[in-house]
Amino acid sequence: MTAGEFVSNCTADALTSAAQLLKAGGLVALPTETVYGLGADATNKDAVARIYKVKGRPADHPLIVHIHSMQSLADWADEIPSYAISLARDFWPGPMTLVLKRSILAEDFVTGGQPTVGLRVPDHVIALALLSEFAKTGGKGIAAPSANRFGHVSPTTAQAVQDEIGEYLDTQDLILDGGPSQVGVESTIIDCTSDAPRILRPGAITIEMIEDSTSLKVSSAGSNIRVSGSLENHYAPNATVNLNRTPIAGEGFIALADIQTPANVIRLAAPNSVEDFARVMYAALRAGDAQGLKSVVVTEPVGDGLALAIRDRLMRASKGR
Repeated sequence: MTAGEFVSNCTADALTSAAQLLKAGGLVALPTETVYGLGADATNKDAVARIYKVKGRPADHPLIVHIHSMQSLADWADEIPSYAISLARDFWPGPMTLVLKRSILAEDFVTGGQPTVGLRVPDHVIALALLSEFAKTGGKGIAAPSANRFGHVSPTTAQAVQDEIGEYLDTQDLILDGGPSQVGVESTIIDCTSDAPRILRPGAITIEMIEDSTSLKVSSAGSNIRVSGSLENHYAPNATVNLNRTPIAGEGFIALADIQTPANVIRLAAPNSVEDFARVMYAALRAGDAQGLKSVVVTEPVGDGLALAIRDRLMRASKGR
């Protein structure tokens, strides 16, 4: 295979062409505020199968369906609880995925054979414009997991997509360049299939935000729903990721800016805030690989909210591939 076309100028014409490509069964890598996604028509079994092939993703691992607005919820989901509507009103477009009982539109090939489907309205001008153009072709939604090989570091730039999966794409496939992702970690996934919301993957939408929106306590009960990024080892670079120890000479180092770099240690990122940390973390891990580093040490941010999501990703990254 040869790499898909890289589109850096996302004009209205380019987005119309991308929507038509999706409708014809092609793949389009698209920017979102969280990370870049690898998109296909969520109702096209063959197109979705190509996502799994390009990513090397297990077939029972469900995909998140991206929709243009909360009005499309009823296309994909049955039995939508009122608290899910509250969450959608408050946080869409945004870095939040709602898991709901699926409608007949959501077939096994997109849900990993589960009776649920994950839905999200992304908060990125290009993603929303593409979804709008896709709707004009009769498209119902775009299935789009992160645009990387399965288990690897998620891409937060179009160039990272090209580096990661370009060789697996066909010539007609597209990579849309929408600049760096502004959140930098994947969406919060919320199970909305029982009486109270339950977090299946932490992200930028926090427990406090969910409870304020729904006036319900977030459930701490366990769940057997499979979701993206829930495996013990995930988000891993080639380098070994070590957490919360002092780095030694020759190692890469990621930590908040107020933590100094020891002598002969390669500083990969020095973010000024937890938000900055999330934004640059994956790019910094990729930079360590680009420099051929064998080991990267990360001092994790403390606290709740987004810091919790960062620690979740780093814990999985530290398990290796």
